[in-house]
Amino acid sequence: MRLLLIRHGQTPNNVVGALDTAFPGAGLTDLGRAQAAAVPASLADEDVSAVYASPLVRTQLTGTPLAQERGIEVHVREGLEEIAAGEFEMRSDRAAVEAYLGALSSWLHGDLDHALPGGSTGHEFIARYDAAVRAVAERHGRDDTVALFSHGAAIRAYATRAAGLAAEDVESMWINNTGMI
Repeated sequence: MRLLLIRHGQTPNNVVGALDTAFPGAGLTDLGRAQAAAVPASLADEDVSAVYASPLVRTQLTGTPLAQERGIEVHVREGLEEIAAGEFEMRSDRAAVEAYLGALSSWLHGDLDHALPGGSTGHEFIARYDAAVRAVAERHGRDDTVALFSHGAAIRAYATRAAGLAAEDVESMWINNTGMI
């Protein structure tokens, strides 16, 4: 299976820099809706046979234009949610954002025991996300291309480990809204 990991479109909380990781999460801004509407044209050369999204609203809204254009449904899959911000949820202050990104950096460097206050460890996140991706893979053939709409930090953490990339190469990377790995 070929897996296209795509970040959701812009949300109001992205605009203000708030750590919005809890269910159901924010919807999309006007720009976010335009970004989602552009996804089908961006993937015109891809033979996408299935669309998956996390339970958070923004991923489903982002995946819907592609699914509609292809005449398929958006499958909501538990486990594809963002890395939980824990006690930093909905905060946008520098200390909270640095702590959140610091946890991601710790995980990228192999410290999967690290957890944000009120959040999960890297082990728990990787187990959750990996189980969700494996469940998707079990439903599709080797030659299928699947679009999976998820979240920036989650995609970075998962893709880095799954592809065996060096933490130093990924730490400074950013996945723009509707960016893809």
